[in-house]
Amino acid sequence: MIAQKKNNEKYEAILNAAVKVIGQAGYHNAPISKIAREAGVADGTVYLYFKNKEDILISILRETIGTIVDRLDEELQGMDDPIASLKRLVTVYFETLGTNPDVAMFTQVHLRQSNAEMRKQIGEIIKPYYTIIDSVIAKGIAAQIFTERLDLRITRRMIFGTMDETITAWVLTGAKYDLLSLIPQVCDVMIGGLAGHSSQK
Repeated sequence: MIAQKKNNEKYEAILNAAVKVIGQAGYHNAPISKIAREAGVADGTVYLYFKNKEDILISILRETIGTIVDRLDEELQGMDDPIASLKRLVTVYFETLGTNPDVAMFTQVHLRQSNAEMRKQIGEIIKPYYTIIDSVIAKGIAAQIFTERLDLRITRRMIFGTMDETITAWVLTGAKYDLLSLIPQVCDVMIGGLAGHSSQK
């Protein structure tokens, strides 16, 4: 039986240790024993909370994306301005990952899993965030602030892809600059595209 996870210090310690160990050694070179040692628990304790290493990886992504979704669900309530909503969308994502480079590195690497079953699970994890992006796009179109020519899927990919690549570049430089300082520029690029200010007739 898997132990109760929520509000458990050992559970959190194992997740934090996994982020560090997998980040340093890579997923395939990070045995449970090493994660347990970093967390300060016995190997068997890990299995009280997680089925296996894959379960640990999925749990970290679920916790990270879940934190972002929960914040946005709360902060976007009653926010009618599509531009403000888009800025909040970017800000929450950048704040969550930009304040912890280890988690950012982990997330950027492991959202791109090659294993088909893991990709399916990750797709389910990220789906609520995509739903929020879709709602912001729809809000902008309805308010005639974003062009009605927008294709929903392409636009969602553009928004998420812009954030994803910006954070990846930050991580790969060793997080040497302030990621949050880029939020205004990233939003400006997105807003220009969404408003449809182009040469297309």
